[in-house]
Amino acid sequence: MSDDPHQHARTALLEQLFHRGIRDRRVLSAMSRVPRHLFVPAEMRAHAYEDEVIPLTTGSTLSQPYVVATMLEALALRGGERALDIGSGSGYTTALLCELAGMVYGIEMDAQLSELSARRLRDLGYQNFQIRAGDGWEGWPDHFPYDAIQVSAAVPAIPPKLLDQLAAGGRLVAPVGGSEHQMLRVLHLSDDGSTTSVRDIFPVRFVPLVRGSA
Repeated sequence: MSDDPHQHARTALLEQLFHRGIRDRRVLSAMSRVPRHLFVPAEMRAHAYEDEVIPLTTGSTLSQPYVVATMLEALALRGGERALDIGSGSGYTTALLCELAGMVYGIEMDAQLSELSARRLRDLGYQNFQIRAGDGWEGWPDHFPYDAIQVSAAVPAIPPKLLDQLAAGGRLVAPVGGSEHQMLRVLHLSDDGSTTSVRDIFPVRFVPLVRGSA
């Protein structure tokens, strides 16, 4: 019998995600291993495995698990890839990407939050990541090209500098739109880098990707 008080809630969430259409076993397995309750405020831990957005003390949010799983599934990661996590926040999506990719680079505009999330990931044993405070609109050109780019805040259009940092054959997923209407969109760059296919998944509501860093 498990002594993890969150095990039942975690299992129930995974079953819910599967029944809602998440079929990538690697994504579901990653979400079973990453302890979401450690990425939320202590007073919200009882709700960590509900399929809901959770507000963070920094004013940002932890996205709904179904939306996170959908974004990760859209990236089609198979292991070994270089991934860029824009708006890494608490570090939860960065941890999931650490489970799914080879190396992960996270950018968070809030310097204090970026330090806290990096410490949390190290405490959990992750080593295949770097997180820094910075402007997500600029990406992280020092380490491009990226096989996968996940943007966890809304943009009116995909920032050109992020597209420039996407590897041939790579995928980028982001919420695109304004404050009232946003669509979760995935872009897939062809293997020769000459063409881009675009697919809209479903409407979402994210906080905007703020320019600059704090």
